[in-house]
Amino acid sequence: MGHPYRIREIAVQAGLSEATVDRVLNGRGGVRASTVAEVNQAIEDLHRQRTQLRLAGRTFVVDLVVDAPVQFSSGVRAALEAELPGIRPAVFRSRFHLTEAAPVADIVATLGRIATRGSQGVVLKAPDDPRVVAAVERLVGVGIPVVTFVTDLPVSPRTAYVGIDNRAVGATAAYLIDQWLGDASGTVLVTRGDGSFRGEDEREMGFRATQRTVAPNRRQVDLVNTDGRDDLHRLVLDALAAHPDIVAVYSMYAFGGNRAVVDAFAEAGRTYRVFVAHDLHEHNLALLHDGHLSAVLHHDLRQDMRHACQVIMQAHGALAGHPRSWHSAIQVVTPYNLPPSPG
Repeated sequence: MGHPYRIREIAVQAGLSEATVDRVLNGRGGVRASTVAEVNQAIEDLHRQRTQLRLAGRTFVVDLVVDAPVQFSSGVRAALEAELPGIRPAVFRSRFHLTEAAPVADIVATLGRIATRGSQGVVLKAPDDPRVVAAVERLVGVGIPVVTFVTDLPVSPRTAYVGIDNRAVGATAAYLIDQWLGDASGTVLVTRGDGSFRGEDEREMGFRATQRTVAPNRRQVDLVNTDGRDDLHRLVLDALAAHPDIVAVYSMYAFGGNRAVVDAFAEAGRTYRVFVAHDLHEHNLALLHDGHLSAVLHHDLRQDMRHACQVIMQAHGALAGHPRSWHSAIQVVTPYNLPPSPG
């Protein structure tokens, strides 16, 4: 059996003496068949573990570029930092470029600086804008793999997308709302943030298409709170005044917005039968606990970060397999399956 391993490595793996391994490898007599099998098995084991051997001592510098509300970007940063110690024997170091509602030109400038100074990989959440796509092209052109997450840039040459399937999660929201409402009539209020992120576009498309299938006569009212600059509370009050039959809410809005929706319903003296939101941050946990949210659609950011790091290693040939996109599992969290509080 051909192999690149030293006799000492095989002996350690097999738990045999170097002299015994030498006799087996060179076909000398006086060795039991079971011992030959142990040596062959040790070589097979070393083959399977070559990836780890290649990773030993490797350092990967990764840039996390996220344009999102502070609570979300902080959660992503914490998720990446929590995963890094477990990615062994490789060593990952991360640099953070976290902004909120930044001009596209600023995001492009950040990506340009990374392309100039070098990086082993970029994990990117950014608007689907031609200038961002061009910046990704430059990164990939100088050999820096780019992993998009949460929201994709499918027309760019990004290495892979990691995160939730946004069409599927929108469809899941429509299904859950229909299950709660049953045959009840009424309108669904859909709230969302800025329209420049493809992920929210895909969630809305998945929601609309599924609602059209499961409840074709149910109306949908869309409320777009651009970049968080509008008064969401006022916008919801206006929507409630214009549509007295709103009985359900699907919120794709950024962190902190759902409390404004709940407060607006209370001020208008209105109630809803179901409220489905996204992401299990502290505000949504409190709203779930108090019964203001019916369900939260959640995905594991740590798992996303783990897969993003694996894609980067694969892109550099340090991990077996070819880089490919990966979708997070959709978790449906209700007031009855809340995660335990820390501590």
